Amino acid sequence: MWLLTCPLVGLVVAKRQSRLWIVSDELWSLIEPLLPTPAPKLAPGRPRVPDRQALCGILFVLHIGIQWEYLPQELGCGSGMTCWRRLAAWNEAGVWDQLHVVLLEKLRSKNQLDRDRAVIDSSHVRAAPTGPKSGPSPVDRARPGSKHHLIVDGQGIPLAVSLTGGNSNDVTQLLPLLDKIPAIASRVGRPRRRPRALLADRGYDHDKYRRLLWQRGIRPVIAKRGEPHGTGLGILRYVVERTIAWLHGFRRLRIRWERRDDIHEAFLGLAVFLITHRHVKRLCQRL
Repeated sequence: MWLLTCPLVGLVVAKRQSRLWIVSDELWSLIEPLLPTPAPKLAPGRPRVPDRQALCGILFVLHIGIQWEYLPQELGCGSGMTCWRRLAAWNEAGVWDQLHVVLLEKLRSKNQLDRDRAVIDSSHVRAAPTGPKSGPSPVDRARPGSKHHLIVDGQGIPLAVSLTGGNSNDVTQLLPLLDKIPAIASRVGRPRRRPRALLADRGYDHDKYRRLLWQRGIRPVIAKRGEPHGTGLGILRYVVERTIAWLHGFRRLRIRWERRDDIHEAFLGLAVFLITHRHVKRLCQRL
């Protein structure tokens, strides 16, 4: 609330971020058809907050990082608990995953999706409350933390994301993340799910997983431990680091505030959808 009452800070927020949580007509036309039909009310009471307004409240929390109970009523998005319940229900219905597939198919139809090369990496975030998929972090003095694992195409477009405890090894999530990539129809032939090559840093250097990638028909391009830097792999891998930076540009994802892992995963799925939507606007609307 202080951000909105302070004149100077409120002016900065109004100029720089006033449009971030506003749901445009274009965005709403993608989201609305996939939202589940609400159950009928069992008892009379206040009217249901419209879904579009509740989505504005969810986006406000995602962008600003504010706690649910401090969601400003002046936004007209309902209470923080209303938005929280709506986010949980939509995530359970798989709305964000379906929206992500719709955008990936649009990119593929315009030949703007690089399916030949994929890049994988992870990033650690602190977990304020302990809960499922959190663990002692090896990089933060064993404080509770979680990891965001991300795989992108050759341009940095997100293909799949997952959440694990902060003490999980990166390489153990390599195959599960590959399996999460949705099957996107190609112009010719069967839908493709696997890239032709996978790029990764030294954290994924393991002979066992190299063999497993070859068995799946994927060429591993993984930096080796003990060798000096300067192999040139970084000029291709930077796209995943850039996408992780975009992911953590959403303030709610910089620190895991949710005890429930499914709520944090809901924010992750929504953020991945929004980043992919930016790519669609940049790559497809110019054609």
